[in-house]
Amino acid sequence: MPGRQQGPFDRAAEWYDRIYSWRDYRTEAEGVRRIVRMALGPGRHRLLDVACGTGRHLAELRKWFEVEGVDISAPLLEQARVRLPRVRLRRADMTGFDLGRRFDVVMCLFSSIGYVRTRARLEKAIGCMAAHLAPGGVLIVEPWFTPGQWRRNTPHALLLADDPELKIARLNTSFGRGRRSWFDLHYLIATPARTTHCVERHELGLFTVAEMKQAFRRAGLRVACDSNGLTGRGLYLGRNRP
Repeated sequence: MPGRQQGPFDRAAEWYDRIYSWRDYRTEAEGVRRIVRMALGPGRHRLLDVACGTGRHLAELRKWFEVEGVDISAPLLEQARVRLPRVRLRRADMTGFDLGRRFDVVMCLFSSIGYVRTRARLEKAIGCMAAHLAPGGVLIVEPWFTPGQWRRNTPHALLLADDPELKIARLNTSFGRGRRSWFDLHYLIATPARTTHCVERHELGLFTVAEMKQAFRRAGLRVACDSNGLTGRGLYLGRNRP
């Protein structure tokens, strides 16, 4: 993978865990565990987290599974390696990695699949993940918004940290055209030493339910859709042939 390729969260990677401290990683991990138990039964199954970030989900899931992770962001993986020193973690693009082994469960959460941006890359990513499934294995994907759900030209503001020695505010406006959504996340970060400003550009594809299901089927998987999922954004469950 070219060294210049970056993940969308690289610029604010130092603050990633604080920015997303509102996420309930434990509850989401327990939801994944329930899905796997229903699909595969009890057992210490092998699980791969694609777009694993700083490893917060893996830190919970390793209690029940043999876990590994993949992410495109080197700075996020550095934090994951500190959190999970004995877990295999690899830097790679989700559309083209080959770990040389298969897993009972492959998952891609937090709407990370949207970063593939195009239908062609969507099918490559789902195909790549499916190729890492063991016979009878399960692929779990949390989608980004559909074209009808995305709210264009909408401003947003959040206060993400309000501690005595750390303040983080984030503002952005959501944009879109056709099947593409994008936004620049502007962060203001204040510490006792200084106040800094950084910007992250995020570009994600808007895929319909039919397009998502088609990508799973073209990868040879049986697919079902849960409209609520783990966080309210829905969930796609693909099952490999036994």
